[in-house]
Amino acid sequence: MVLHELSDGVVAIGQPSHAWVSGQLARTWGNDRFGPVWPWEEVCLAAEQHDIGMAEWDLEPELNPDTGRPRSFMEMALETHLRMWSAAPHRLRSQSRYAALLVSLHGTGLYARRDLDAMEPERAVAVRRYLRAQRALQEEWLAELRADRKAAAAAEPACVERNRALVWAWDTLSLALLLDWAPHETDPVPTADAPVVLRLSPLDPERGRFALKPWPFGRERIQVRCEGRRLEERFEDEASMREALARAEWVTLAFELEPARSARSA
Repeated sequence: MVLHELSDGVVAIGQPSHAWVSGQLARTWGNDRFGPVWPWEEVCLAAEQHDIGMAEWDLEPELNPDTGRPRSFMEMALETHLRMWSAAPHRLRSQSRYAALLVSLHGTGLYARRDLDAMEPERAVAVRRYLRAQRALQEEWLAELRADRKAAAAAEPACVERNRALVWAWDTLSLALLLDWAPHETDPVPTADAPVVLRLSPLDPERGRFALKPWPFGRERIQVRCEGRRLEERFEDEASMREALARAEWVTLAFELEPARSARSA
C-alpha cells in the first residue's frame, strides 16, 4: 500500500496501481538520447507487474496502530516483505519468463541496498537466505532463456542489466510522484550512451505538474494516472479500517510530466 498524503487524509493506493504508473512510464519511454525499450512487451510487463507479489496483501491490508491507517509498504514486517518478494517472480513466470526474471532482480536489488551487518542477526540471516535463493533462481532462468534462440539476445548480461536499471528508474519516478518526493534525483539511468541522473522538479504539485531533466520520453509531455481510496479517519482496530477502506470513495490521481525548461532545447 502506498499512502498519498492529503491535507485532510490519505489516498490508499494499492501497490499494483503504483506499478501501473511504472508501466505507463515504460510505454512512453525512449528517444534518440535514451534509446528504445527492448524487448518491449516483456520489459513493459515487468514494470507494470513488478509489485505483483503484494496484490493479495493490498486487498486486506494491516493496520499500523501508530498511525491509525493502513500499513504502507515501507512499514511492513520484514518476514512479510520477504515472503511476498519470494513469491512474486513465480506469479509472473506463467505469463513471461523474462518479465519474471526482472521482477526477481528488482527484489534482490531492494535488499542488496540494506546494510546487513547493521541488522539484527536473525533478520540478516533471513535476508541472506532470500538473496541466495533468488540469485540461484536468476541463474537458472537466465540459462533457460539463453538456451532459447528467440530469447537469448535479451538475456545477455548488458541487456538484462539495462532493463533491470530501467525498471528501477520507473519504480522510483512513480513513487516520487505518489509520495511527493520532488525535487528528487534518481540513480543513474541507462541511455543510448552513458547513464545519466534524472531530476524531477515540482511545477504545480497541487495540479500534478512536474518537470523532468533530461527528458527521456518520446512525446513532448506525458500524463500518467493511478487509482486509490480516500481515507479521512484514523482507526483503532484493523476490522474497522478494512471496512472503511472497502466502502471508501475511489480517487483517480493524475500527473503530468514535461521537460524542464533548460532541457527543452537540449
